[in-house]
Parts: sequence; structure tokens; C-alpha cells
Amino acid sequence: MTKHEKSWEKRLSGAMDELAVDFVESLSYDRRLYKYDIAGSITHAEMLCEQKLLSRSELAEIKRGLLEIGDEIAAGKFVFDKTQEDIHMAIESALAAKIGEAGKRLHTGRSRNDQVATDIRLWMRDAIETMLGRITSLQLAFVRSAEKYTDDIMPVYTHLQRAQPASIASYLLSFVEMLARDYSRLKDCRDRLNVSPLGSGAVCGSTLPLDREMTARNLGFKDITYNSIDAVSDRDFCAEFIFCCSLISAHLSRLAEDWILFTTSEFSFIRIDDAYCTSSSMMPQKRNPDMLELIRGKTGAVYGSLMAMLTILKGQPLTYNRDLQEDKIHVFKAADTIDACLQMTTAIVSHTAFNTKRIADGLDTGFLDATALAEYLVRKGIPFRQAHGIVGGLVALCEQEGKNKLGELTIEQFQAACDKIEHDVYVTLDPAGVCRAYATKGSAGPESARAQLHYWKGKLKEQ
Repeated sequence: MTKHEKSWEKRLSGAMDELAVDFVESLSYDRRLYKYDIAGSITHAEMLCEQKLLSRSELAEIKRGLLEIGDEIAAGKFVFDKTQEDIHMAIESALAAKIGEAGKRLHTGRSRNDQVATDIRLWMRDAIETMLGRITSLQLAFVRSAEKYTDDIMPVYTHLQRAQPASIASYLLSFVEMLARDYSRLKDCRDRLNVSPLGSGAVCGSTLPLDREMTARNLGFKDITYNSIDAVSDRDFCAEFIFCCSLISAHLSRLAEDWILFTTSEFSFIRIDDAYCTSSSMMPQKRNPDMLELIRGKTGAVYGSLMAMLTILKGQPLTYNRDLQEDKIHVFKAADTIDACLQMTTAIVSHTAFNTKRIADGLDTGFLDATALAEYLVRKGIPFRQAHGIVGGLVALCEQEGKNKLGELTIEQFQAACDKIEHDVYVTLDPAGVCRAYATKGSAGPESARAQLHYWKGKLKEQ
């Protein structure tokens, strides 16, 4: 095969239109698979040699040539030719040019269909391992931050309205828990994709005595695929991977939304280091959390990759179709985006401080202790639904009288609402006290936060 000759062109007459050459190529983006293509090719050649389909000398030539090509690509010395369409043919063509006849034997028993299906699985295994490390780094950043604020209290929100008081540490550790689910999902995805389609050929396998278990074992796969028709067209793992990326992005976007609000003058809950902010070209006072806004904005691109992948898969007849060439665009884009966002979020979390005095000064607004007062009444024997109504009426009374907190009501006003209320009610009506009184496992008080910190420190060491 000459430099510009295609593997299939003897079947067709005439030269390929230049528009078609540009339209069909994937080399511009699938070249990042080169290491995996070379590793798969070497393993395939070793198996062919074991099966007496290659000689020892041919195997040695192929391995030497492939390793040299890998070094050339890594050094930026390899000349990519778009007429070769993809990384598989670019490497095979270069190999044949480098070592001659032996290079033409490499594709024995193999199709680009099972070749690319193998390469993308090998790449994704490594991408997931990198992503798992990024997630752990971000979790550790949250844990380190949470350790500073175990006894500091903040309001947490439902419907973006003040709900109950919580330890700042508990708030931060909520993101550690989200990320733990992301970590688990990615591990499950990696486990499912870790089977080898190599040896499935174009669609129906091969009449040659290929040892699929050998290639699977040598490439670190836990097993082989067991149906060649499905194996060459299966991209479920691509959709699953991008779905995992989408949920990671959703979690990072929720953090970004919170912290964008928390940096405003209206909240002033946190201060992000200047290194992760920008200013305005017109308004000199501005200190904009642009990195967080971009993390939030990039979520749309990751969701778009998921929808694109699902749409590619939905209407394809069995088995392989060229539509699947597009899978890598969306898989790579999602992976790159999440990798960058995880690193940026880790940097921001590691360089953000909570304005604990400002937060504490505002804890008496918003009736954060209303639920605790209802539970106080429950302990006095009042059914919860009745207690809920009593406290709701007391909150309305406060608003009518311009009072900002329940503790400003007199004992007479409390007892007028419920004669079981006693002077000890005022101990209940303190957000910090409410927070310390949380008794359930996993609750948002300081003691629970310390227990959660202990758990996550041990858990993250294992990761």
C-alpha cells in the first residue's frame, strides 16, 4: 500500500473527491488514540505470531516499526496525511512504508471496526482513571476546607429561602457526597467497558484461528465480548461515560451557582481568591467570579455531547455504520471539559474563605429555628401537624409586629399560642443551639460534621 493509497480503494474506480476526503477524515481528532492503536497492534501481532500467522522476524520488524512510529508521533515529527482518513490507517500506512512486506501482514484477521472499538475502550479506561484522581483531589479540597469550619454556622436553603441552620462543614461535605456517587458511577462504567472486542473483525469474526483471549489478557481486559455482531457496533459505554460526565458537570454547576450567589454583596458569604476572578473593562469596582460562571456554562456543552451520542446511536441498523466515527468527537469533548472543570473547581475550593462573621451576624433573620420550635412542641406532647400550625402562626405574628426572629416574642405571646410552652423555649430559639442539637446520623450539626470528616478522611485514603 503506497502512502496515499487507501485500504479499500481497489474496489472503487476514480479518485476520491477532495470534498469527500475532508468530509470523511477523522484523523484530525482521533490521532490522540495513537498510543492505544499501537499497543493494540503490537498485541495483535504477537497473537498472530503465536498462531503461526506471522514469523518471529516479521513480528520483530512490526514491533520495532510501531514503536518508532509512536516515538515520532510523541516527538511531533510524524506527518499526518488526511488522505489516510484515520489514525489506524495512518499508522498502518507508515508501518508498511517503514518496514515493507511485514507491515502489510499486520491487519490479518482484523478490521478497523474491531480495531477502533478496542482503541476507544483502552483510551477510556485511562481517561476514567485520570478522572477518578481528579474527583478525589476535589473531595480532599472540600474536606480540608470543611475542617476549618466545623463549628461555624450558616443558613441552608430550600426554594432559595432560608430553611435551617447548618455547620458550614456539613454544607461543604454535601459536595463530597455528590462526588462520591460520581466516583462510583465512573468505576462501574470502567468495569463494564473493560471487555475486548478485538478479533470480532468487520462483523462476523474470522476464519483464521485468532486467540481472542490472549489479546484480551495482554491488553488488560477482564474478558472478551461474546457476540461479534454487537461487539463492533456497541457504543453503550460511550453514552454511559458521557452520562457520568454530565452528572459530574451538574454537581459542579450546582456548586458554581451557590458560590456565584455567595460572592455577591447581597450574600457576602465567601471570598474567592483574586486568581480565580476577573474584573470589568468598564466598571472598575467589579470582581467577577468568571471561572465559576464558565464551569456552570460548560455544563451545556457536556449535556450536548450526551444528547449527540444518544442521537447517533438511536437509529443505526446493525451493525457498524460510519456514524460511529462521530462518537469520539463527543466523548473527547466531554472528557476534556470535565477534566478542566474538575481541576479549576479544586483550585477555587482550595482558595476560598467563608466570611464567618458576616454569616453569623445574619443568622437571626429568616426564622431558621422555626422547625426546631415545632420539634420542641413535639417533645411537649403536641402532635407535629398541630405544632407546625402553632409555629406558623407565631412566625406570622413576628412579621406583623416587625420582629425578625421568634426569640423576640414574649413568653406571654408564646403561651397564648400554646400553654405548654415554658421559659426553656428560649434555649431552643438560637440557630447555633439548634445546630448543636441535631441528633440524627448524617445531620448538619458540628458533631455530625466531625463524624463525617473522620469517615471521609479514611475513605479518601483508600481511593
